[in-house]
Amino acid sequence: FNYFQLEFSLNSCSFGIKDIPALLGEKDVLKVLQLMPGVQKGNEGSAGFYVRGGGADQNLIILDDAPVYNAFHLFGFFSVFNGDALKSVELIKGGFPARYGGRLSSVLDMRMKEGNKEKIGVEAGIGIISSRLTIEGPISKNKSSFLISARRTYIDALIPIISAASNGMKVGYYFYDMNAKLNYDFGDKNKVFLSGYLGKDKFSFKREDFMTADQSFAGSLRWGNTTATARWNHLFNNRLFSNTSLIASDYKFLTTNEEKILSDVYSLKFYSGIRDYGFKYDLDYHPGIKHYVRGGLTSTYHLFTLQALTVKNTYVPTDNRDRKSTTYGVESAVYIEDDYKIFSLLKVNPGIRFTHFNTQGEDYFKLEPRLSASYNIKEDLAVKASYADMNQYIHLISNTGVGLPTDLWVPATKNVAPQNSKQWAAGMAKDIFKYDLAVTVEGYYKQMNHVLGFKEGASFLDVGTNSDPNGAESFNWEKNVTSGKGWSYGGELLVQRKFGKFSGWVGYTLSWTQLQFDSLNFGKIYYAKYDRRHDISVVGIYKLRKENTDTDEDGITISATWVYGTGNAITLPIASYNAPVHNPGSANPYNPYMGGGWNATEYTEKNGFRMAPYHRLDFGVQFHKTKKHGVRTIELSVYNAYNRKNPYFYYIDTNFNTGTSKLKQISLFPFIPSISYNFKFMKTKAKKIEKIGYEQ
Repeated sequence: FNYFQLEFSLNSCSFGIKDIPALLGEKDVLKVLQLMPGVQKGNEGSAGFYVRGGGADQNLIILDDAPVYNAFHLFGFFSVFNGDALKSVELIKGGFPARYGGRLSSVLDMRMKEGNKEKIGVEAGIGIISSRLTIEGPISKNKSSFLISARRTYIDALIPIISAASNGMKVGYYFYDMNAKLNYDFGDKNKVFLSGYLGKDKFSFKREDFMTADQSFAGSLRWGNTTATARWNHLFNNRLFSNTSLIASDYKFLTTNEEKILSDVYSLKFYSGIRDYGFKYDLDYHPGIKHYVRGGLTSTYHLFTLQALTVKNTYVPTDNRDRKSTTYGVESAVYIEDDYKIFSLLKVNPGIRFTHFNTQGEDYFKLEPRLSASYNIKEDLAVKASYADMNQYIHLISNTGVGLPTDLWVPATKNVAPQNSKQWAAGMAKDIFKYDLAVTVEGYYKQMNHVLGFKEGASFLDVGTNSDPNGAESFNWEKNVTSGKGWSYGGELLVQRKFGKFSGWVGYTLSWTQLQFDSLNFGKIYYAKYDRRHDISVVGIYKLRKENTDTDEDGITISATWVYGTGNAITLPIASYNAPVHNPGSANPYNPYMGGGWNATEYTEKNGFRMAPYHRLDFGVQFHKTKKHGVRTIELSVYNAYNRKNPYFYYIDTNFNTGTSKLKQISLFPFIPSISYNFKFMKTKAKKIEKIGYEQ
């Protein structure tokens, strides 16, 4: 009962990610993970996910050992991971093995397919907003193989039609991603794997001839990830093997803005990013049936581009600025762990990880003990407990509240300590064989230190001042952030049925997440914006299969998901009034009319208001048919079937004639139907595939 880990099958199994209905038919690994207890999404349109009260930056997302720093396309609506290219997806949210480190809340470990060494395989899909194609096959039969997978939207071809009537505003958007992998067997003892990922998003807008015929306004947002991994697997003997990896990862964000009035031009470019070069060496040793020992070392060089800013202003020629701020960090670790079966019913996994971080002459050394243990009380009942000490040497500070990719990755420094967490977890797992059910109950408590947040009114998008045109001293992100602590605790329940015609699960999470900063909210404890008291997900999948066939592909799959979550915590204004200012020249120095005044706004306590609860129902039907050259699937799906108007954000609408104000809500996705066509080409008729399912 390894129930602190979640492992999903991606393709053919009793139920998999591709069976579950999704927005516009785009199957999404991360969206399915957010249906599990302890894992939650932000509101619609926000990037990132949150695990057991941790921030979006506290999740280690790795693709073939390479870290991915922004895992979402389209402002958080879709993830960058094309399920057709993935072999396995494993989420660890507690009881972290010592081989993982660098984040506080979770590890999402994804492995790409290695390619078929015997025959060519092609899988393709056409949807409403994107199409995808995956090709795999042998380079040298039974020795080497390749995999190439690509996906691209054609939203940019559809948006101009929609925006043609938008009063001169032209909007464009597209994203693409590509995966590739090669592997080669050099005999029985050596294998080499080369894999890579490339993805990019571009959003642009332009408006001409508004206000005057000689004025225009344009801007863009661009971001993307690139990863590359070279891994050598060497077998020393039947008890010992190693993996040696060279890893590179690059994340970039660029925003541009340009305004023209007659011959005058104001333009701004802002660029930030993080680039990694890493080395990793792991040893796996099996001394006997009771031990499985792992050990290794890793080192990563981080290069942070904190701000590359260019400002040009022909209105004020001296206002032109061009500057760049970069820094580095070297993060290293050694670890050892042992899966030790003390006796047939008790297994423990002790481990220790020693980490080091160096940046600009500052060194941090941390020891991270880990321990998890499981005990099978009887065949169908087990209990487990764990403790993990984690450190995180890089921080993500967000400039917006809506999850746009305008985020800044920064290192720990001598003034900003690394984040730390201590997590205790315990639970039990029960199988009910009569009904093919598995039930798990878990509780956890996590304490976090040195969590970063922006000071009130601060921003890293700092364009400097006219008196300092180069802006060399005006930008210092350390002065704009504050450090605090947090707590998260709660309980999780998962009831799942893995096999049979009807499968699925019900997940429920009850949790609390609180933060405290000396310089925020008058030093008082407040709830995090992603604090969610209740989180419920219900997933059902029913498969109608034809009898007397040698494949389980033919038939109909009916699926539905329903989710409910307590609304996010936000800060809202509750009053507005005119306040006088001091005017020494007035007969009455505090006369608001003679001396002027300013509009003051009073707010709730930080995150003292709850948005409306979020809930929706999705429904899908898949029609599978085995053809001469493969399997065809047509899917009809509906997102938000009962058209729930879930809140995206709130604003205050003031009627100046009556002097009244109302709180109004903006919603994003109404009832959205979609259709997609998928085909998996195979040289031979589809054969029955073993059902794998997933384990928690």
